[in-house]
Amino acid sequence: MKDPFGTEALRTSTLSAWTDSPTRLREDAATEADLVRGGYRNRLLTELAQNAADAAGRGGVGGRLAVWAAGKDLHIANTGAPLDLGGVHALTALRVSAKTSGVGRFGVGFTAVRSVSDEIEFRSTAGGVRFSADDTRAALEDAGLTIPDAGVPVLRLAWPVDEVPLEGFSSEIVLRGVGGDLVETMRAEALDLLLELEALVSIEVAGEVLERTVTGDGLESVAIGDRHWWQYRTDHARWLVPVVDGIPVPAGSDVLRAPTRSDEELSLPAIVIADVPMQPDRRRILPGAPVDCIAEGYGAFLAALPPKFRPLLIPIPGFARSEVDGILRERIIKESSSARWLSSAAGADLIPLRAMLLPGLTDELGSLLAEVFPDLVAAALSGPRHAAALAAVDVHRIGLARLAEMLTGIDREPSWWGRLYDALTPLVADGVAAEELAALPVPLADGRTVTGPRTAVLGTDVGSVGAVHWARLIHPDAASGLLSRLGAATATATDLLADPALQALLDDLDWDDSDAVRDVTGSVLALAAGARDLPSWIGLLPLEDSDGELRAADELLLPDAPLARLLTEDSPFGLVAESVARRHGPQALRAVGVGWGFAALIDDLPTGPDHDLDDEESWWASLPEDPAVLTAVRDLDLVDEGLWPDALTQLVSEPLTRAALQAEGGYTAWWLRTHARIDGVRLGCFRAPSDETFAGLLDPLDHPHADDVAAALAPNVCDSAWFTRLIISRLADPARQPTPVVIARAHRLVAEAVSSGRVELDDLDVPGRVRAVTGALVDPVDALVLDQPWLVAVVPADVAILSTMDTAISLASVLDVRIASESIESEVVGVGRVSTWDREPGAVLACAALGVELPVGQVVVHHDLVVRLTGAVTGEHRLAWWVTPEGITHCAETWDRPRGR
Repeated sequence: MKDPFGTEALRTSTLSAWTDSPTRLREDAATEADLVRGGYRNRLLTELAQNAADAAGRGGVGGRLAVWAAGKDLHIANTGAPLDLGGVHALTALRVSAKTSGVGRFGVGFTAVRSVSDEIEFRSTAGGVRFSADDTRAALEDAGLTIPDAGVPVLRLAWPVDEVPLEGFSSEIVLRGVGGDLVETMRAEALDLLLELEALVSIEVAGEVLERTVTGDGLESVAIGDRHWWQYRTDHARWLVPVVDGIPVPAGSDVLRAPTRSDEELSLPAIVIADVPMQPDRRRILPGAPVDCIAEGYGAFLAALPPKFRPLLIPIPGFARSEVDGILRERIIKESSSARWLSSAAGADLIPLRAMLLPGLTDELGSLLAEVFPDLVAAALSGPRHAAALAAVDVHRIGLARLAEMLTGIDREPSWWGRLYDALTPLVADGVAAEELAALPVPLADGRTVTGPRTAVLGTDVGSVGAVHWARLIHPDAASGLLSRLGAATATATDLLADPALQALLDDLDWDDSDAVRDVTGSVLALAAGARDLPSWIGLLPLEDSDGELRAADELLLPDAPLARLLTEDSPFGLVAESVARRHGPQALRAVGVGWGFAALIDDLPTGPDHDLDDEESWWASLPEDPAVLTAVRDLDLVDEGLWPDALTQLVSEPLTRAALQAEGGYTAWWLRTHARIDGVRLGCFRAPSDETFAGLLDPLDHPHADDVAAALAPNVCDSAWFTRLIISRLADPARQPTPVVIARAHRLVAEAVSSGRVELDDLDVPGRVRAVTGALVDPVDALVLDQPWLVAVVPADVAILSTMDTAISLASVLDVRIASESIESEVVGVGRVSTWDREPGAVLACAALGVELPVGQVVVHHDLVVRLTGAVTGEHRLAWWVTPEGITHCAETWDRPRGR
């Protein structure tokens, strides 16, 4: 038999090495076994296909691979370069490879054949070799070597074979005793391998041939059987997306292919086949391998796709399936955000970071807006289907409100605006959308453009409106039903004083034009004499004040208004001129906003802090939910600080302001409690005289209506971090003399504020001194928080911190004070009599006398109960009762204080 590769010499050399070093034999056996069990399990066809691809590349031919079963033998044949001497050395060495390029670079992939067979033949047109477990075992025995526990290293000893490969192939591997069951498994793998290994052009499995065809340039079309993909090549990878009936279907869950499938799970929308360094078993990338470069050129891939499908290939934000997946997702998003691939409404490609998207954009609307906004994303990509993908690449999403703002200043013919309104109509599906378009520009018949349809009037059945000049007529070419939905009014006399157009007129009115001012003032006040509930902006009406100057009506008070004497000297309010008051009367003047007392605001279903109230945002942020109705007093910030006692009296004297002050959780009480000061002290630091919750810690408010303004004073719970800090500081104030019950109550309320989550522990400061139940101030280091009732008898009162047993742990955290039960160790001295509560007459009588339920269970009765304490409290103590850490109750026979656990 010919031996072209010198296998006899190789066997002799290997056996000699094993004889000289049996350890080497065991290492080789273990290495082969580990590769079979671990690295190359379930990768038989993958590894052989990679070898076939490398052979095709070296041979300069299109690779063909064939798999078939013959009896119990499995045959795998391929074209390309035949086996050579370097290849034989690599096959028998386990650790080296004759390859200088290609997929397999570690010389161990062939080991996969050992996962299914012990008898392997490698037939080649240049000569062949075989590997045999039986022959290897016999050779070891002949050499006097012990068979390793891991088994024989089959692939280390090779014998020559004369058989040649199947005609048409350069190499053929025969796996004996395998059977045909593996063929079906390999049939399922063939398609992926043909997709991954470009050196292979066809794979035949049991007579069924799969061939790959690639057409096109740039974005290539790949077909294997009835399956199709689009493929794009970058410097470091091939990107593929499955195509069904001409529509790309994102891949979703897959793995990194380098080029064959690895164990690096991916969640990318495209299949990636990359050239990246892998570990020897090709399941994981090498640590430190440059993974991020794989994504380079992904933006060009997107740009090569048909425009309407491009967003489908953007990874949707989600949890990465592996570290590699996370790196690639991040890099792809970065690459996709800055590449030019996103279709615009004008037909050009945009860079996502510079693009803007209007949800629900239609083709008709897009064609109009593209004239003025070239960076607008195409209508086909503006629906909810692509919203997440475009958000991921930072496409700026604009709403109707922003669109209306951007349209301000756009110069177009009225007919263009009319077409725009009609095109916008499908997007205005509800009141929210209509509200967003409140600032939409509207062209008027007089050539001006105003902001917002609510300030304009549609010219439908418009009759004479007398001397009123503020009705703004919309240009007829711009008239649209949408403007009516957006609030454009009709010119009825009933609505004139509430028309937003009047507000705009007052905003723009030239106060130096005395004739215009006189006209508007006379018309408004004439209408206002019988009007009620006019909008607040009517207060912009210019009126003459007592100094002869013009001021807005809502900045003026009637000459005899009680509010006038309560305000600061720099208050923005003035007094209406006496002549104006006599001419128009107080009723008309108060209707347009001239003040008398404190003004109250009522808003049903308010939506946010947009009522021009002082510090309204802070109050709104403190609410657990939006109020159903907002009733608030205005201008509280203008009261002279020294006149707050009188101001409180004024507030409770009028029903509307009194109700606003007493509203639970209302703005008025919150503002007074937070900002109002009497004698320099914040109103929230006072308590109502009838509220004894914090007596001795907080001073009662000295005011005849103190209980009527209780809502603006200190609460009876610690409802905020500020108030909790106040109570803690007052407890540590030596000038304060609270009673023991107030001390315990205050400690309980502080602890409950933290334990309930109303107040965060980090928002509180640890006091320098803490208040014992006796009222004494002690160092926190010396204090003990009572957390068990029986400890009351042993902890000295001057260091005992009391709240309730349920809140003790929370209080200890707030004050940074030790817990008594954790700081005192006890030992009951002597042996008592073990009994049960129901067997002790003294216990029954004592419980009856105290009006408590008789405990159930075991009790240990002592003639004289003595407990030895160590730790924070020391010494022996004669006690009425005690509970050990094990939960056993001990009582003295006197039954002074019977308690259960």
